[in-house]
Amino acid sequence: MSEPGREPLRIGILGAARITERALVDPARATGHRLVTVAARDRSRAEAFAAAHGVELVADSYADLLDDPEVEVVYNPLANGLHGPWNLAALAAGKHVLSEKPSASNAEEAAEVREAAARAGTVFMEGFHYLFHPVTRRLHELLESGELGALQRVEALVAIPAPDAGDPRWSLPLAGGALMDLGCYSLHAVRSLARWAGGAPRLTDARGGERAGAPGVDEWLDADLEFPGGASASARCHMAYDGLEMSCRIVGTRGEAYAPNFVLPHLDDRVVVRTPDGERTEQLGTRSSYTYQLEAFAARVREGAPLPLDADDALATMTLIDASYRAAGFEPRPRTTVSPPTR
Repeated sequence: MSEPGREPLRIGILGAARITERALVDPARATGHRLVTVAARDRSRAEAFAAAHGVELVADSYADLLDDPEVEVVYNPLANGLHGPWNLAALAAGKHVLSEKPSASNAEEAAEVREAAARAGTVFMEGFHYLFHPVTRRLHELLESGELGALQRVEALVAIPAPDAGDPRWSLPLAGGALMDLGCYSLHAVRSLARWAGGAPRLTDARGGERAGAPGVDEWLDADLEFPGGASASARCHMAYDGLEMSCRIVGTRGEAYAPNFVLPHLDDRVVVRTPDGERTEQLGTRSSYTYQLEAFAARVREGAPLPLDADDALATMTLIDASYRAAGFEPRPRTTVSPPTR
């Protein structure tokens, strides 16, 4: 439940995306926050979603949801290309925003989101939920404590079997591609290690492969990076992989740590540590990373608690995504001209 004495968040949901149940509905139920209203392009889908998940009301449109004074937080799980436009609209309406990643289609649009968040004075967060789970926190603690020694190498891979051909993740007009949907996690996980590596990493090279039948859309992309302190990194993604793999390996001068699934740790909460003292496996708990994320977001909104994810961080990640696309022979994703799809 929500913290004693803390008013529950009043959340409005844009669309009826599949991810919403795992990413918001279940965490809100677990932590006592209110799902005030939902809107979708097809009102019948919104009505079915509300009935299935206990949302209090259905709005006629996204604009009506933003106009509702009862809604203080907007959750945006729309297709990638619709994140930027509706994040901007929600911020202009004075709402706090929890956006699925990525925050925008490209760095130019992400910069506009940052400026809008500054004008609004509200909380904006890009949903890199993995960062709040004890699995990732433990990886960072192992560096902070010195048990692994100085950082030398990090390898992150986020890969899934191919979505259906008609999935929005294969759509260039909707800012699709493996890097946008999956590789953003790999790049962010690398960026999150900057404090132990002398500063933010820079891209040194990238390679990628185009999806057959989807010109300009990456099926896979591998990025190589280097930190100011000399450590190297590999951030890989694949959206037509043989199975699901979301792993992160951190190698230091005294040992290494490996998380088999840092993105969805409720499926595998292990961190395997190898040092000269031996090997051990730590299990950090299968509570959802999305639940930890919503708690952190609520603490920021209600008490001003520190939050590691904001519009500045989102812009830095998107700048690295654009650079990776260019280095791999792709163009950054265009701003969408497509109206919201039925989800």
